[in-house]
Amino acid sequence: MTHGRELAARFEAYSDWRRRLSAGISGLHEWLSQQELADAQVDLKVQHLLERLHQDQLVVAFVAEFSRGKSELINAIFFADFGQRLLPSSAGRTTMCPTELLYDPTRPPSIRLLPIETRSRDGSVAEFKNYADEWVTLALDLSSADKMSQVLSQVSQTKRVPIALARKYGLYDDGDVLAPLSAADEGAVDIPCWRHAVINFPHPLLQQGLVILDTPGLNAIGTEPELTLNLLPNAHAILFILAADAGVTRTDIDVWQNHLVGADSTGREGRLVVLNKIDGLWDELKTAPEIDAEIARQVKSSAQVLGIPPAQVFAVSAQKALLAKVNGDDALLAKSRLPQLEQALSKELIPAKRDIVGTATRNEVRMLAANVRSILDARIAGIQEQLAELRGLRGKNQDVVEHMMERIKQEKEAFERGMQRYTALRTVFTQQTTALYESIGLETLRQTAGETRRRIEDSPFTKGVRVAMTDFFSAIRGNIETSAQKTLEIHDMMQAMYGRFAKEHGLEPFNPPAFSMLKYQKEVDRLERAYNVHFNTLWNMVSKAKFTLMKRFFETIAIRVKHVYDIANRDLESWLKAVMAPLETQVREHHMQLRRRLESVKRIHRASEELEERLSELDQAEAALRGQIGALAREVAAIDGTIDQPEMLPLAANA
Repeated sequence: MTHGRELAARFEAYSDWRRRLSAGISGLHEWLSQQELADAQVDLKVQHLLERLHQDQLVVAFVAEFSRGKSELINAIFFADFGQRLLPSSAGRTTMCPTELLYDPTRPPSIRLLPIETRSRDGSVAEFKNYADEWVTLALDLSSADKMSQVLSQVSQTKRVPIALARKYGLYDDGDVLAPLSAADEGAVDIPCWRHAVINFPHPLLQQGLVILDTPGLNAIGTEPELTLNLLPNAHAILFILAADAGVTRTDIDVWQNHLVGADSTGREGRLVVLNKIDGLWDELKTAPEIDAEIARQVKSSAQVLGIPPAQVFAVSAQKALLAKVNGDDALLAKSRLPQLEQALSKELIPAKRDIVGTATRNEVRMLAANVRSILDARIAGIQEQLAELRGLRGKNQDVVEHMMERIKQEKEAFERGMQRYTALRTVFTQQTTALYESIGLETLRQTAGETRRRIEDSPFTKGVRVAMTDFFSAIRGNIETSAQKTLEIHDMMQAMYGRFAKEHGLEPFNPPAFSMLKYQKEVDRLERAYNVHFNTLWNMVSKAKFTLMKRFFETIAIRVKHVYDIANRDLESWLKAVMAPLETQVREHHMQLRRRLESVKRIHRASEELEERLSELDQAEAALRGQIGALAREVAAIDGTIDQPEMLPLAANA
């Protein structure tokens, strides 16, 4: 089996595993519903889990300066089956705008292009994605590779515009021209026609959740904040392409240091370096060992400059690999060395992604099962208490029964008095929750962002913009710290209340989970570091267009912070339910148990012959509950089994 086929096979196996995992979770939910053990919170958790599994994507970004053969590499790895180049690939610049290749079954096969003119307006690419009318959409004719290739060539379109307009878009600077001026037209410059492209294409790998991000060189990375702050940091793997004929250039190092690993990088996992165009070293006057030694020297040198192990650098010839695949030439394919890169992608990328998804799913399912188990345990404890009481009544007179009935009544009344404290707690909990949402609410963020936006617009100097941005991050950090303090107060209050209820009413001891704001703080810190790294670059690079660009940069940061707030709000909502729900459930269950005990003793008071009948009923009820606990454990074990199941490649792939 070729490594290209293996990559497809592993991805298919991963998708199949995700489907089986979703089926297992749906099965657990169905069983909980049948047993009347599902409530609104369980429904919501299961829905979130299934949505996450369904929408799970694997993003692989290809990054390179121009003329490194990046588009050719994408063609060779993913689209060789079409028998020709699908993405435009020729000398010079081809990919002029960031391009996402994905498959969305709700849309027809097409390429959506965002006009470069949107750079002069507020709004990030992510925002524009919500408005179909902002994009130019061209259909893809899947029956004709020629027609498809023609439509896809749009990503390399450029247009000639006056320098003033290029400056306005942040695409021209006196010191670093995007495209050289022509002698005939000194007042104009070539710029990309499009700001972003999304290719919706039903390739088998894309259908299973792979997303390929094809990025232009340093100019686009530096001037499109969306790439710097969102798309690249969130990619699961990045292939950084160098050219063997050029070696590691200064701009290559800039891209690598500032955009791919950076000072704050905790590791360089998922970063593979491709040394392309090794066919330029295939010298017919040299022996094969001499050529191999030269390639090995290039690999070692590139690895040293980038500060990574040589094993992370893959020397390939994308152009020869594509040719070999199209012509079925196995010897040339082996010589191109592409199979080693494909093997690294399939062996490392997908299992790592599967581990992340599997661990997160297991934790969620176990937490869900633990909550259900605590309800079943409380019910069994209540039944055992009733059984002990009723067995003690065997052969006792009516006085004893009346005494017991009186005792249960008193317990019930004492518990109902305790309910007043519970009601007061609910009121305080609601007040604290409201205060918490105010500190990290979207309205607070809107006000902070609006104020910063005004200050940036009013400030003609670098210092003013820098101070406004520093104050913005400071305010956001303050909001997060305030929220962290409030979650701690809620946690401590609930912990004390659980302890009191356990002591006074014999309820199950429960330690509510704590809530950490650390991950949101870290994401804001990352954004601030990215801003600091790029601030001076942007300020110097586009001196005449700095306001447009700085505003766009701020808008992108504001949108990312809003995304952080959105996730924090959703996580807080789940946490607040997780903190309060067990107490609500315990109170409801305890109340029900007291009522049942009282009813039970009343019945026996009326007719002592009902005692044995009632004992038999309770024994059966306990057995049924133990059966439910066993069935719950089996449901969870089945999901665990799916998560831990060794990777099963499709039969065809093993042939």
